[in-house]
Amino acid sequence: MNILGIETSCDETALAIYSEENGLVANSVHSQVDLFKEYGGVVPEIAARDHSLKIIPLLENLLNESGEKLKNIDFISYTAGPGLIGSLLIGDTVAKTLSKLLDVDLIPINHLEGHILAPCMEYSELKPPYICLLVSGGHTQIIVCESFGTYKVIGETIDDACGEAFDKVGKLLGLEYPGGPKVSKLAENGDSKRFNFPRALKSEDNLDFSFSGLKTSVLYQLEELQVSDYPDVAASFQEAVIDILAFKLFKASKQTGIKKIICSGGVAANKNLRQVLKQIADEEGIEVFYPKFEYCTDNAAMIAYAGFIRKKYNLSIEKNIFPRPRWAVEEI
Repeated sequence: MNILGIETSCDETALAIYSEENGLVANSVHSQVDLFKEYGGVVPEIAARDHSLKIIPLLENLLNESGEKLKNIDFISYTAGPGLIGSLLIGDTVAKTLSKLLDVDLIPINHLEGHILAPCMEYSELKPPYICLLVSGGHTQIIVCESFGTYKVIGETIDDACGEAFDKVGKLLGLEYPGGPKVSKLAENGDSKRFNFPRALKSEDNLDFSFSGLKTSVLYQLEELQVSDYPDVAASFQEAVIDILAFKLFKASKQTGIKKIICSGGVAANKNLRQVLKQIADEEGIEVFYPKFEYCTDNAAMIAYAGFIRKKYNLSIEKNIFPRPRWAVEEI
């Protein structure tokens, strides 16, 4: 079984081929980051236009470099939501066109399910139930994967997503978009104990997050500082974010009794977050898993793999689905 994966939910055009026999055969990603540096964020119309220009050449290169043929594709797995509607429509159009031309079935995939399953590509021993901390530019959620295809959100942000907060603080610090990775880089030379930024909702009896107040606190603090103080601000901000993420995640583990956790999404590439989660997991006797760094951000490998899982376990596959800008993972 060979599955072609297509991902165009936001600002990465991505394609991959996953084989039941050989695992991930080919994977390619075109990032639009350089297009949006001058804007400080993604412009939906420009993102959609760039997807339309890049996706076919990217497919041709994927096939040429892997030596695979379209005639050997058995299914097409593509991101049907959530995401930017213009971007989703490009992937949707290509997927449905190829499906007709090749006479193969389509597997619409919820983008969040891709992230939830991403670590399973590398760890054959990772099976449900497990808890997923999904942290990215658009999402911050704690999700219980009860079984493949069955997910329950037990905690989420009530305002900004974690990755969004990183990017906004990066902008406050004068860093180029995307600010998240640059904030982490700047923090390497800072004192994380200098500023005691707020950990919102930490004392509340829930698993939800809030990063808006933290971002505002950074804004006010910067009014009294010089550029030379910025590494300390970055380090203190990052520690506050990681502290609350780890606290809520392991609280979820205690409440559910589930001893396997994963951390997925763009922010899961943060090395400090990984170190803190591993340290606490070791102390608590909990297994923790991550995707490889290249599978933390948006990619088609996880979409192809999610399609493989849906086929392998005979999970429901929606027919004639229209792209969904909003699509809760519990609605799959």
